[in-house]
Amino acid sequence: MEQFLIAHDLGTSGNKATLFTTKGKLLRSVTVSYDVRFFNGNYAEQDPENWWDAVCDATKAVLEGEDASRVAAMSFSAQMQGCLVVDKNGVPLRDAMIWADQRAVEEAKHLEKEIGAKRMYRITGHRVSPSYSIEKLMWLKKHEPEVYGKTYKMLQAKDYIIARATGNFVTDYSDASGTNALDLRKLEWSEEILKAAGIEKEKLPKLKKSTDIAGYIQDRVAGEIGLPAGTPVVCGGGDGPCSAVGAACIRDGEFYLTFGTSAWIGGTTTEPFIDEDQTLFCFAHVIPGRYMPCGAMQAAGSSYSYIRHALCDGASYEELNKMIEKSPPGAKNLIFLPYLLGERSPRWNPDTSGAFLGIKPEHEKRDYVRAVMEGIAMNMELILKAYRKQADIKTMCLTGGGAKGEVVAQILADVLDVTLRRPDCVEEATAIGAAVIAGVGVGVFEDFWEVKRFLEFQDEVHPIAAHQDDYEKLKPIFDQAYDCMLPLYEKLSRL
Repeated sequence: MEQFLIAHDLGTSGNKATLFTTKGKLLRSVTVSYDVRFFNGNYAEQDPENWWDAVCDATKAVLEGEDASRVAAMSFSAQMQGCLVVDKNGVPLRDAMIWADQRAVEEAKHLEKEIGAKRMYRITGHRVSPSYSIEKLMWLKKHEPEVYGKTYKMLQAKDYIIARATGNFVTDYSDASGTNALDLRKLEWSEEILKAAGIEKEKLPKLKKSTDIAGYIQDRVAGEIGLPAGTPVVCGGGDGPCSAVGAACIRDGEFYLTFGTSAWIGGTTTEPFIDEDQTLFCFAHVIPGRYMPCGAMQAAGSSYSYIRHALCDGASYEELNKMIEKSPPGAKNLIFLPYLLGERSPRWNPDTSGAFLGIKPEHEKRDYVRAVMEGIAMNMELILKAYRKQADIKTMCLTGGGAKGEVVAQILADVLDVTLRRPDCVEEATAIGAAVIAGVGVGVFEDFWEVKRFLEFQDEVHPIAAHQDDYEKLKPIFDQAYDCMLPLYEKLSRL
């Protein structure tokens, strides 16, 4: 009898459980939502009990009417860069600080002073930032010493679910590489960073491969989670590295672009992809022995959503795409800077904001909509330039909700000068990645090539040379516009 694989995509707004057969057929997906608590300007926390409830509820829902004993394994793709502290029994000592929490500014400055920005990047593949877990744990030690003193382990979101389900305190290399404390080449916790941070190594979980079996469903939680005791739980990985597998970027030098609320270009390499300008960052991959470089912008789909509500009265995305088609490439030289939420790659500036430049009387609503999409694409092209210093990229896989629109895909292909291949499951990349990890982990799949069971590439979008000529004239102006705005960003941030 054919077996099942359960993939949990444990995100910021909810947990999506997906049930696959081992032949790669998607049977059912269920999402259970939960809240984020934003407060004090830059604090962002979640109740880990909500994660657990969502995993249990979603697991039961996807298995409704099915024989749960046919589940070969469960695994995860999950939000990264969090900080959840638990005691020896795995009980949370406080709510989790998630990736969006930026309170640990002084702790980041301390690490940069003690180790140096360039050395931190060399060791971890990441910039020093309050976004990361170790800075958050440093903040906790300073501001909540009683909680820190009771801390047995710091866990990521999926690690907490694993601990509660199996009793084991582990993390995988991909999630560990999002803490700012992992030596990316040695794949071990960095003694140098932990010493500078003042954090005991014993408070960090045991390191595992993504494909390792973390443990088995315990008797005491079997009824709660809806799986038989003894069901294998495979470690899984962070959502970014998992999405690389779900985009079928398995071999060295294969890259993909995910267009969602944010957008990023990632890929698979055999060596750490170190960018001297630090435009990019690099994770340990969920594929053992591989790395996943990444360059991510903050406001891709959210910029599109902004223009939809600000100027288009909540029109459907299909209507927005039709507007774009009625505006010429280059939007009559109207430029949009897509920095509504600050920016990661390529700017690394939290004080940025959005802007339209070159407004003239002939510009209509359709031009503004097109300019937004083109501004997103031009920003992504700056990220791609950082990759192209080391890799010849002519083809990428396109995933995410934005991959469904024809005009959006064409603008991306034109601006980036790449052929974009679109799979049939554009919004399931992270879930597919977790399912493949589960299958490899318990031996029902021989290797990661089995991802071909889960998706087919439907079509390709090729760049149009005539459009590219228009964009080549605007690209340097787009890039220069950010530099011109820098003094204004600083002044606006102080208001």
